[in-house]
Amino acid sequence: MTVPPIASPKRTPFHAHHQKAGARLVDFAGWEMPIQFEGILAEHAAVRERAGIFDISHMAPLWVTGPGARATLDRLTTNDVAALPDGRGMYTLLCREDGRVVDDWYIYRLEAGRYLVIANAGRAAVDTAWVSARLGPETELTPIAPAAALALQGPRAADVLKPFAPAALKMKKNDVAELDIRGHDVVVARTGYTGEDGFELFAPAAALADLYSALLEAGVPHGLALCGLGARDTLRLEMGYRLYGHDLDEEHTALESGLGWVVKLDKSDFIGRDALRREKEKGSTRRFVGLRLKERGVPREGAGILIDGRVVGNTTSGTFSPSLRGGIALGFVDGAATGADWAVVVHGRPVPADKVTPPFYRKI
Repeated sequence: MTVPPIASPKRTPFHAHHQKAGARLVDFAGWEMPIQFEGILAEHAAVRERAGIFDISHMAPLWVTGPGARATLDRLTTNDVAALPDGRGMYTLLCREDGRVVDDWYIYRLEAGRYLVIANAGRAAVDTAWVSARLGPETELTPIAPAAALALQGPRAADVLKPFAPAALKMKKNDVAELDIRGHDVVVARTGYTGEDGFELFAPAAALADLYSALLEAGVPHGLALCGLGARDTLRLEMGYRLYGHDLDEEHTALESGLGWVVKLDKSDFIGRDALRREKEKGSTRRFVGLRLKERGVPREGAGILIDGRVVGNTTSGTFSPSLRGGIALGFVDGAATGADWAVVVHGRPVPADKVTPPFYRKI
């Protein structure tokens, strides 16, 4: 991962904690964020085997509220927001009229007329302007600032959170609730970006300020590890989860990006539906693939993808998978490309690969 120099970045409410813990800090989407603490491999293993805690305060939380909020969000995004009940969340896409992806969101419905939207850090300004220009009647958009967010992930995450929010343990995957934690209202969702069980906590900065230290202390018996963006990237890649600006962008449509499962073409009209319907009928000009290297090598973003020796596309993300002990990648290829022998170019040479439908990593 190429790390650009830091130039006047924003800082999360936990910045001082990160410095004290000896984190390696980098600029990510205009935020000074920890990329690692102990090390990416150790942090990755902690989340797969025990528990890890991530500062995700760089994400962009938005409240969408009012009697018209449901209709507005249903029209703006591809998934069926109208069918989302109280206390549940869903993954969805914000598309242009041509079906290309403006951003990917998680939308949580706390109650009728009250939705929490989690947008990507690097798209906060774009999304706010996009939505503001397209708000339906009786709908208000309110960014949360200063905001704080933590992700507690791993098979022992529930054990760490239990002393502070026992009600959270009754939640199922994709459930969301506003809970009283140490005298503060905190939105707790049983969601994550790692493929493991876990929780994401969203609140104004003051609400999570002392909870962070308390969680770290409570997590000691459970092997809780401080985790940075490096491990978050390897964990999400093993699951085939997209990262906006790499695997998703305004150059590719939702269907090209392999996310047809969140594009509900039969629901009420939404921005991009007509274009995506036409694409569904005619076929996509590009398609999204996962690749697992058969030999040693670490694929990186922008590497050539070959079929039978012909370049048919490029990788959008790539890494060494700590769980699989080998190279994995995501990328786009020509929609009509066929052939038997796949490969990814690593340091100038083609490395044989298997085409895989993500997730790459599955628990036994």
